Amino acid sequence: MSLWDRLTGEFVDVIDWTTDDGDTMVWRFERYGNEIKHGAKLTVREGQTAVFVNEGQVADVFPPGLYMLETNNLPILSTLQNWDHGFQSPFKAEIYFVSLKQFTDMKWGTKNPVMLRDPDFGPTRLRAFGTYAMRVQDPKVFLREIVGTDGEFTTGEIEGQLRNIIVSRFSNAIASSQIPVLDLAANYDDLGRFAGTKIGEEMTEYGLALTKLLVENVSLPPEVEKAMDRRTQMGVIGDLHKYTQFQAAESMRAASENPGEGGGAAAAGIGAGIGMAMGHTMGNAMGGMGVGGGATPPPLPPRGRQWHVAIDGASSGPHDESTLMAMASGGKMTRDSLVWSDGMSGWERASSVPDIQHVFGSMPPPLPPQG
Repeated sequence: MSLWDRLTGEFVDVIDWTTDDGDTMVWRFERYGNEIKHGAKLTVREGQTAVFVNEGQVADVFPPGLYMLETNNLPILSTLQNWDHGFQSPFKAEIYFVSLKQFTDMKWGTKNPVMLRDPDFGPTRLRAFGTYAMRVQDPKVFLREIVGTDGEFTTGEIEGQLRNIIVSRFSNAIASSQIPVLDLAANYDDLGRFAGTKIGEEMTEYGLALTKLLVENVSLPPEVEKAMDRRTQMGVIGDLHKYTQFQAAESMRAASENPGEGGGAAAAGIGAGIGMAMGHTMGNAMGGMGVGGGATPPPLPPRGRQWHVAIDGASSGPHDESTLMAMASGGKMTRDSLVWSDGMSGWERASSVPDIQHVFGSMPPPLPPQG
């Protein structure tokens, strides 16, 4: 301390703390030789408390208000100094202003993953982070256990220790909660309250109070999150067979819209889509035939009667009745065409065979010869 500070200190009779940078928890009022004039005025503002320390021992504590410092309102300090009544000389004591406000938006987070056993995923590693708020609850305990003789104590000097306590207790809370990983997001508030109770009890030993603990996120390892994303995609896709058909149709549409450039890629897409569809269809067919434990398909329907038709002097067939109908409608077969089927003694005109008259439908018979 400079000579000027020493000289001006003899005349200063107002003791207060007005400069607060937002993270200062304790500030010591500096006087040369710690000499405080008898009758000095002490101003303690809202959100503060003033603590007198004599030779390392906490003496009097003043809540918010304006005080005239005399021996009669410093009972503990007067007893420690063995002062007689009416003592008017300066007395020596350190004055610490302690902030009682809440310190918010304090960060916490797990440095290493928390191991737990999840009912859905089995052994799982989790990481978590969030914020918390705290304040000084007992200035005497806080000065004795944490601050010591530090003239300006900030949140940064205790933040690391508090973070370690929070992470340790939160890890125990989340491991013992038995909440499935997929349900953690819906229970962040409950986890915060449960862990906050345990953490608050330990912070009381330092003269601090934990006013709020928020869990912002609990995350899984990246590889597990990717697997969950794939599972979600499958749930969105739904029926894989229909999705494959849709992909094939989209590939065909793209190919028709781009017949020139990119045609090869579009064709490849068509091939891939059709191949997947064929593979799926064949898989269903083989499963239906009993491969891999699939169900046995019902028996095939009985085969219909087969017919041979004489066309241009040659036998064509055998044909079923649906083929005969197509041939009749196309003109390849008429009522005068010769036909034969198993059980007939020889070739006969189609018009004379009752079993195939229906293939001609409403076609009129040939016109009779003229003359």
